[in-house]
This record gives sequence, C-alpha cells and structure tokens, in this order.
Amino acid sequence: MMRTFLYARVSTTDQSTDNQVIEVSAAGFKVEGHRIVSECVSGSIAACERKGFTKLLDRLEANDVLLVTKLDRLGRNAMDVRQTVERLADMGVRVHCLALGGIDLTSPAGKMTMGVITAVAEFERDLIIERTSAGLKRAVAEGKKLGRRPALCAEQRALVKERLQAGVSVAAIAREMLTTRQTIMRERAALTA
Repeated sequence: MMRTFLYARVSTTDQSTDNQVIEVSAAGFKVEGHRIVSECVSGSIAACERKGFTKLLDRLEANDVLLVTKLDRLGRNAMDVRQTVERLADMGVRVHCLALGGIDLTSPAGKMTMGVITAVAEFERDLIIERTSAGLKRAVAEGKKLGRRPALCAEQRALVKERLQAGVSVAAIAREMLTTRQTIMRERAALTA
C-alpha cells in the first residue's frame, strides 16, 4: 500500500512550515496529518543528522512517496541532497519535488534532473570560491586588513594595560570598557606573553 509523507523544514523559529503544507495540498496531494514531518533546523545540517528526518526514515517503507516543496528542504548542499535521494530510492521510496513540477527524483528523468542540478550547484560553488578568493587577494593587495575589527582601539588597549597593572579586576575593566571579560583576559594574556 502506497503512503504519502511530507517533509517540511524551516531554518529559523520565526518561520513556519504552514505554507509548505498548503502548497502540497494546493498541488492536489493528500497527506494525512500524522504523515507530515515538520522541523526547524538549518539546511546546512545533513539530512541524516536531523532528528525529524531521521525519525521519518524509520517510518518510511518501500512504495511510499516523500514530498518536498523544494530541493533545499532536503538540504542546501547538492551532494547531500543527491545522497539523501539515492538512499531513499534504495529503500524503494519515491521522492517528489513540487518546485520541479512534482517530478519523481528517483525515476530515470528525475535522476537526470538531479544530475544536472548537482552539476550546476557544484559549478556555482566553484565560481563563488573563485570570486571570494579573488576578492580577498584584491583586498590584501589594496592594503585592507581582513577579519574582525579589534574589540578595543589602541587607546583602550593602553588604558586596559594600565588598569591591569594597577590591579583592577578583569570584570571591573570589562564593565568600564563596555566589552566582555574574554576581551580583557586576552589583553592580560598578551601582557604576560
């Protein structure tokens, strides 16, 4: 007997999976409430490491259908999405993505679509890495300092040094400088190094 499940995911707690449920219903799919798995977790976390998705895997059986509204609900990494779809296919579960016209990603046409999407995603990732690297090199060549700005300016650091040498507590200095204790402790460690 074929059962239909929906995996709905959002990344932050101020978002809701309600729109995904509505979208699936509007597309004509009937999914019983107890077969809707919703969770709030970043797409950068591999699907197999998500609590809700792991529980879903335990419930799925051969001939079941898993619906997702978009591929990025399964993950943001094309390789992870592909591995997840392949794992589900090996279980005999068909995966349908509404954003791709409801195509079954485990069918021959779906596998081809996944291959193209994976290739495009890898190409895009390589371009981003290339552009980022070029931008960093250009910034360094222009004399720009990379990384986070220091928490304290040179004047504040000198004042922290004076206070530390005068025996003022780290917590008191942090309050005075409107910064964290860790920042002051780093300054203290730099003095003794």
